[in-house]
Amino acid sequence: QVQLVESGGGLVQAGGSLRLSCALSGSSFSISAMGWYRQAPGKQRELVAAITAGGSTNYADSVKGRFTISRDNAKNTVYLQMNSLKPEDTAVYYCNANGYFSGGTYYAGRYWGHGTQVTVSS
Repeated sequence: QVQLVESGGGLVQAGGSLRLSCALSGSSFSISAMGWYRQAPGKQRELVAAITAGGSTNYADSVKGRFTISRDNAKNTVYLQMNSLKPEDTAVYYCNANGYFSGGTYYAGRYWGHGTQVTVSS
């Protein structure tokens, strides 16, 4: 059974930082492309960042230069370091596993975490 367990969300002031973690079990993490998505109230879920099995990354334009996605294959964990947070980053953040890249774009896999709330106050 594949499970994704996220942690690290919370409340932070604008300009602050948070690091999200997502641990994958029940699947082959080392060969899995992974992604972070977010969904704000009243909005569609959007891709924030993604990483290939080999460590190549891509980012939404809105977070480039502020967020960094990384992975630790030894710990079966993917991270999202979020710096210079803005109120518009407020959302539930979801981890996704077993997606794939095509033409430089990440397409979500079938496995999702439960989500973790990130709230940025102004």
